[in-house]
Amino acid sequence: QVQVVESGGGTVPAGGSLKLSCAASGDIITIIRMGWYRQAPGKQRELIADIDTHGTTNYANSVKGRFTIAGDITANTLNAVTLQMNSLEPEDTAVYYCRARARNLPFWGLGTQVTVSS
Repeated sequence: QVQVVESGGGTVPAGGSLKLSCAASGDIITIIRMGWYRQAPGKQRELIADIDTHGTTNYANSVKGRFTIAGDITANTLNAVTLQMNSLEPEDTAVYYCRARARNLPFWGLGTQVTVSS
């Protein structure tokens, strides 16, 4: 089993920055990928960015050039990720979730609220 816990949400004005963190615990050696998803009110949860144990990243088009994901990778073990969010827009307002994929299963955090005021 893997557990993930997010931190770092909050309220910022449009154009501002925020950094989210996610720490994994448990059977972390089995993690192959970690990423960030978000869900706005009335919308489906969507992938924002993810990273694998080789450091390969993937971004949604809506955040490319504004968000940066980074992973704490030691001996091919991925145990934490951060999401640096710049040039935030009101449309980025959502609950942001961290997800780890291990043994072909998803492990979700409880989420952290990000609110961007216009």
